Amino acid sequence: MVSNVQSRSVASKPRSASLVKRKKFFIGGAIVLLAIAYLMYSSIQDATLYYLTPTELVNQTATSSATTLDRGVRLGGRAVEGSIKFDSSTRILSFKVGDDNAEIPVVYKGIIPDTFEEGVDVIVEGKYTPQGVFEASTLLAKCPSKYVPE
Repeated sequence: MVSNVQSRSVASKPRSASLVKRKKFFIGGAIVLLAIAYLMYSSIQDATLYYLTPTELVNQTATSSATTLDRGVRLGGRAVEGSIKFDSSTRILSFKVGDDNAEIPVVYKGIIPDTFEEGVDVIVEGKYTPQGVFEASTLLAKCPSKYVPE
């Protein structure tokens, strides 16, 4: 009878060690999967920007939408004629982006695309301040679909 009890306890030790290893493996795998899921979620949140026209942006801020002021925004419109000003000493570009119903002042410091000029379609990425100024971190100017000689 004693030998029977000893053989059971010896046989159960390898099984419990195997269970402990499996539990560690599954816990480790779950931690890795959760970390990957968190990194994917946070990178998607950082990369997503609302795309708005000047009219939509003005209307959203008029209804006090916190998402517009808290998160980055991609604003698309046309560079308003006569609004472009460039300060060469500070290298700050200011202009207005507009559509048929609204114009928004934009301030940008960075490399200005060669195709940027008055009347060109532009896309700016950045933040819209409570003062009504769009602080752009990126400026993209649409290239004309056809290059026509002057």
